[in-house]
Amino acid sequence: MEILAFGVQADEKPLIEKAFEGHHDVRCLDVFLDEDTARIAAGYEIISTSVNANLDNRVLQTLAAGGTQLIAQRSTGFNNIDLDVAERLGLTVARVSYYSPYSVAEFAWTLAMAVNRRIVRASNRTRDFDFRLDGLMGRDLRGRTVGVLGTGKIGEAFTRIAHGFGMHLLGWDVAENPACLELGMKYADKDRIFAEADLISLHVPLLPATQHIIDAAALRAMKDDAILVNSSRGGLIDTEALVGELRAGRFAGVGLDVYEAEAGLFFQDKSLAGIEDDTLARLVTFPNVVVTSHQAYYTADAVGQIIDTTVQNVLDHLAGRRSENVLVPRIP
Repeated sequence: MEILAFGVQADEKPLIEKAFEGHHDVRCLDVFLDEDTARIAAGYEIISTSVNANLDNRVLQTLAAGGTQLIAQRSTGFNNIDLDVAERLGLTVARVSYYSPYSVAEFAWTLAMAVNRRIVRASNRTRDFDFRLDGLMGRDLRGRTVGVLGTGKIGEAFTRIAHGFGMHLLGWDVAENPACLELGMKYADKDRIFAEADLISLHVPLLPATQHIIDAAALRAMKDDAILVNSSRGGLIDTEALVGELRAGRFAGVGLDVYEAEAGLFFQDKSLAGIEDDTLARLVTFPNVVVTSHQAYYTADAVGQIIDTTVQNVLDHLAGRRSENVLVPRIP
């Protein structure tokens, strides 16, 4: 059987091909699954998709009509998939429930330190042999307060690093993590975190309840010199409101690895094309903002785990087995 994989990065392709070797053939495409490319999947029983695939009603209808039975998504998040439609069409949907939380947590801290210590600005200057320190002053993080929204596996890993910095730990989640409590974290409501935290990092999934969890009111409640980091999902932040606050000169730094309208942009080369997204174009002009292209997970360790789990999801499907990775059909 040949499996069709959409949205495969150049670094991923040899890893995917090697992982499937001895099991099934795999055809890797660098194009992303959307309404225009869904017809390519005709005749493929199993497809694999990336986090920026569009699996809405029309795409799922096309896949089902073409004979697809399994969608194996190579990510933990699945907010891009209409699960109700998939279930109605009889499609099986699986994801990767777990991969290295350290990849994302460490990258979130990379963003935090990059904006705190003005690393990008400093690097750009020294390329021009400008070695002035004007405008490069950061702050010690020891003794300051970090607010962690979402204290699951990634949030816990982020908290452990914050503990190593000697920071005061505030957390928010629907359930308290005993490991974070042992580190000295105090759980608090969001309003307290917004008011007290010097650094806020987002590690919650994108759900209806968390859409724009950082809205205009939350942004206004934050300290003027706070640092905001998002390495989870772009939709957690109201980007228009964020741009408004940045234009007012607020925040010491903002590090974003995700963007709420990133589909169709991230993972692609747009350097020769005009960007029509005025919000993103404005966002990247602020000197205290660093935007990266959804790469927090992108380590050899994490990608290897993602691919291995995807292969296992395929093998389980063909053997009639179910695991915690299966989203549809839902367990009654």
